[in-house]
Amino acid sequence: MIQKRFIKTKVATSLSLILGATALPAISAEEVNQAEESVEVITVTGMRSSIKESTRLKRDASGVVDAISAEDIGKFPDTNLAESLQRITGVSIDRDNGEGSKVTVRGFGPDYNMVTLNGRTMPASSLPGGGGVSNSRAFEFSNLASDAVKSVSVYKTGRANTATGGIGAVINIVTSKPLDNPGTHVSVGAKALIDTSNRVGNDVTPELSGLFSWTDDEEKFGASLSVNSQKRDSSTSGAFVNEWRTSLYDGTIPQAASDIELINEPEIGQVYSMPSDLRYFISDQERERTNAQLTLQFRPIQALTATLDYTYSKQDTFQSRAEQSIWMDVYKTSLGFDGEISTTPVDFNEERRDQAPRDLGLALQELNQVNENDSIGLNIQYDVNDYFTLTFDGHSSSAESAPDAPYGSWVNTGLGANIVAGQSVDYSKEYPTMHVNFDDCDARRGLNCNGILDQDDVGTSILDMRSSSQKTDIDEFRVIGAYQFEEGSIEFGIESRSMESHSIQSLTRHTMGNWGIENPGELPDNYLTPIDFTSEINDFDKSGAFNQGFTGSASQVGEWAAGEYGFDFIANGAAATNRTIKEDITAAFFQLDLAGELGGRPYNISAGLRFESTDITSSANVALPNAVAWEGNQDFNVRFGEGMQDFSAKADYDHLLPSFDFDIEVMDNVVTRFSFSKTIARPTYDQLSAAAADVSGPSAPTTLPGAQLGTASSGNPGLVPLESDNIDLSAEWYFDETSYVSIGYYEKRVSNFAGRQPVVENVYGLRDATAGPRAQAAMLALAELGEELTDSNLFAMVAATENNVDYFSMPAEQFEVDYDVMPNNDDPLMDFTVTKFVNNKEAKINGFEIAVQHFFGETGFGIQANYTTVSGDVGFDNNADPTVTQFALVGLSDTANLVLMYEKDNFQARLAYNWRDDFLNSQARYINEPAYTEEYAQIDFNVAYQVNENMSVFIEGINITGEDTRIHGRTAVQLWNLAEQEARYAVGARYTF
Repeated sequence: MIQKRFIKTKVATSLSLILGATALPAISAEEVNQAEESVEVITVTGMRSSIKESTRLKRDASGVVDAISAEDIGKFPDTNLAESLQRITGVSIDRDNGEGSKVTVRGFGPDYNMVTLNGRTMPASSLPGGGGVSNSRAFEFSNLASDAVKSVSVYKTGRANTATGGIGAVINIVTSKPLDNPGTHVSVGAKALIDTSNRVGNDVTPELSGLFSWTDDEEKFGASLSVNSQKRDSSTSGAFVNEWRTSLYDGTIPQAASDIELINEPEIGQVYSMPSDLRYFISDQERERTNAQLTLQFRPIQALTATLDYTYSKQDTFQSRAEQSIWMDVYKTSLGFDGEISTTPVDFNEERRDQAPRDLGLALQELNQVNENDSIGLNIQYDVNDYFTLTFDGHSSSAESAPDAPYGSWVNTGLGANIVAGQSVDYSKEYPTMHVNFDDCDARRGLNCNGILDQDDVGTSILDMRSSSQKTDIDEFRVIGAYQFEEGSIEFGIESRSMESHSIQSLTRHTMGNWGIENPGELPDNYLTPIDFTSEINDFDKSGAFNQGFTGSASQVGEWAAGEYGFDFIANGAAATNRTIKEDITAAFFQLDLAGELGGRPYNISAGLRFESTDITSSANVALPNAVAWEGNQDFNVRFGEGMQDFSAKADYDHLLPSFDFDIEVMDNVVTRFSFSKTIARPTYDQLSAAAADVSGPSAPTTLPGAQLGTASSGNPGLVPLESDNIDLSAEWYFDETSYVSIGYYEKRVSNFAGRQPVVENVYGLRDATAGPRAQAAMLALAELGEELTDSNLFAMVAATENNVDYFSMPAEQFEVDYDVMPNNDDPLMDFTVTKFVNNKEAKINGFEIAVQHFFGETGFGIQANYTTVSGDVGFDNNADPTVTQFALVGLSDTANLVLMYEKDNFQARLAYNWRDDFLNSQARYINEPAYTEEYAQIDFNVAYQVNENMSVFIEGINITGEDTRIHGRTAVQLWNLAEQEARYAVGARYTF
C-alpha cells in the first residue's frame, strides 16, 4: 500500500465538505494523481459499491471506524438509521414499539454515545411512556428518515477534533450536498407499509419520499431538497408487573391469612420477592413522521465554498391503551416458591373467604405527544492556498417534545369492577396466567348479577392527567485551521457550545367514583367495548387465563367524568418538575497526522490533544409538596400547594483529553492498529437536578409489618463526567476491495460513574398520618374490639374517627370509607428514602470484535458476519441484601450479525440476522430491583429489482419471525414486562431521473 499523502485537491475539498469538520481518512498518492486528471467525486450506486465505499472508509481511517454508505442518491440500506447501525460490529440497539430507537456501542448505552449531524452536536428530547420527562441525552433515531443520509460513521476511538460526550462511540450522520454530485438529480419513492400487528388502525399505511438536487452548469450554485412523510399504525399486547418488593425472609408473609400454606418456604434470611399485581395490556399506536432537509451551496471561486442547510423532523404519536389487572394486597392463602436462591412465588393465591369481592382494575390510558427537531447551520470553507484551509462552522439546533392534547401528554382513567371473589397467578409461565373467581352477585354490592363482566359492573375511580415537555437547544460555533504538508497535516481549532435543556412535568389528579363499589354501571352506554385480552397473545401459553376486560377511550371517559364530578378536563396541576440544565463549553484542540515508512512498511500516526472547560448551571422551580394524604388501604397521594420555590446551583470542570492512533501495513493488505484515547460522557439531566423530585408516599402504613418508607430522588449539580481511558488493538486483512477479515481487542477503564446513595431523611417537612396519635389510638381501639390489625381496618378506623362516623354503623367492607386522612402538626415527620447521586464508582469494560466480509467472485453472493464480546467487572448480585443499593453497569451484552447478500445484473437481495444476548437494562426498576432484557434475535430482509435505468421495485421485511421482548427481575419468573411483536413489511417503488 502506498503511503498516505495530504496534498490538497478538489477531491479532498469535496470530501471535507461531505464530512464537515469530522476526522477524515488520509488520501493516497494514487488518489492524488487520479484527482489531478479528474475532479469527479465518487458516485456510490448499488449494494456492492456501497460496501466498497464503507470498506475504504474503514481501511483509510485513523483509529477504529466503521461506516455505512448509501447505495445511491436517496437510497440508504434501511429506512431507520438505528436498524442499519445494528449491523456494525459492536453496535446494538434499543427498540421502541418494535422499531430501532437508540444505540448501544460496546456495552455502553445511549447516554454514553454522542450523535452528530455533519459533525455538529445534536440536541435530544423525548417523553417516555406514562407521560414522564426524559432524563436522557440520547438521540432518538426514529425521528429521522434516512433519505437524505449519505453515510453514517461510528468512531469507536476518540480523536481531538471530534465532539466529546461519547465513551462508547461518536456516531456521525453525513447528509448529501448538491455540489458533491453536480447536475440535476431527482428521486421519488412510494411505499406501502404493512404492519401485521395492527388491530384498529389501517393495515396498510403510506410512506412518500422525494429528493431533488441541482447545480448550475458552472457548479457555482447548488440546491437540494429532500422530503419524507410516513404514517404507521401498530399494536402490541402483553403483560407486566408494576412492583416486585424484595426483602430478607423473617418467617412471616405480610398481609397473609393466619393459616397460609407455604410450599418451598424460604429460609430465614433468604432473599425473596413478592409481586404487587399482574396486568394484561393492549396498546394501539398511530404515528405520523415528517422529515425535510434543504441545502444551499455557493462556490464563487474554487477556493471558497459556503453551505447553508436546514434540517427538520416532526413525529406525532398517539397511543390508546387498555389494562386489566388484579392487585395483590390482602388474604394471601397459599404461596408456592420456585426454590431459587433468590426466590419468587410461582403459585400465588389469595382467597376472599367471607369478605366481599374486591375490584378488578380496568384502566384506560392515552398518550398524545409531538416531537419536533430543527437545525440550521452555516459552513464556510476557504482554501487560503494549496496547503492551508480555514473553516467556519456554526449551527443553532433544537429538539422539543410536547403534549398534543388539552389533558396534557398522558391521561389515565381508573376503572374498577368489584367481581373478584378470589384470585391467583401462575408465574411459572413466560406469560403469567391470571385466575379470577368471578362473582358479580354479592348482595352487599347490589351488582347486576348475570355472571358476565359487563359495563354495568364497572365504576370509575381516579383520573390522572400528566403534562410533560422537554426542549433542548444547542448553539455551536467552530473555527478550524488545517495545514497540509508532504508527510502529513496539522489541524487545530476552537469551539464554543452552549446547551440548555428545560423539562416540565405536572400531574393533575381528580377523584371520580369509588372503584365500582358504590357506582357500578355509571358510565353511559357503549363507552366500553368488551375484549378478550388473551386473544391478542399468539406466541405464549395463555390457557386458563381470565381474559375479560374492556377497551375504550380514556379521553371520552375523562370528559364525561369532568361534567359528572365537576372538574375541568385540563392538565393544570402544579409543576412537579420544572428543571433547566445549562452547559457552556469552550474547547480548543490540536491534532497532528503523519505518514511515512517504517522498515519499508507504510505507517500512519495521529496524535492530538483537546482541552475543554465546562460551566454548569442547574436550576429548578419546584411546586412544594405540602402533604402526603392517606387515601385508603395502601393508597397514598402527595398533595401540592400553590407555593413554588427556586433552587439553583453552579459547577464547573476542565478536561485535557489526549488521543493517539498508530497503524502500519505489516504486510501487503494487512493493517494493524493501536489506539489510546481519553473520552468523557456527561451526567444525565436527572443526575444534575438541583431539587428533590419524584416524591412518593409509602406503599403501606409505617405502623404495620412489611411497611416501607416514602421515596424521593435528588440530583447533584456538582457531578463530573465519566472519564474513560481507552485502548484498542486490531488487525485487518483486506484481500479484496469489498472483502476483509478483522479481529480487535478493546479495553475501557471508566471512572466517576454516578452511583446511587440512599439517605433516610425527611423532605419538605412532610408528615406521616399513619404514625401519629390518631393512628396509635385507632390501633388500640381495634385491639379492644378484637379486630385484626390490617391496613384496611386501620385506615377505616382512623377515617371514621377523624370524620365522626360510627365504626359499627359502617358497611361490611371497612375500606368503603370515602375520606382522606390528612396529616397534622401532631403527626411525626415522615421518613423518605432519598436516592442521591455521587461520583463513586469505577469499572473496566473489555472485549473482542471479530468481523468477516466477502463477495464470492462474480457469483453475486456475499456475506457479512461479526461477533462482539462485552465483559465488565461490575454486575448486579441478585442474591445480595435488597436494602443495599448496588451499582452495576447496564447494557453489557454480546452481539452478533450475519448478513447474506446477493447482487447481480438488476437483482439484489439481503437477508440479515441480528442477535443480542440478555443484559441488565436497569439496576433500580423499583427501589433496588434489577431488570434484565432477555436474549433477542431478529431476521430482516430486503429484495429489490431494477426494472430499467430509472425505476426499481422492492420489498422489505422487518422481524419477519415476529420475535417478542421479555424483561424479568432477579429470576426468570419475576416478570417485569412482556410485549408480543409482529412482522412489518414494505412494498414500494423508486424512480430516479
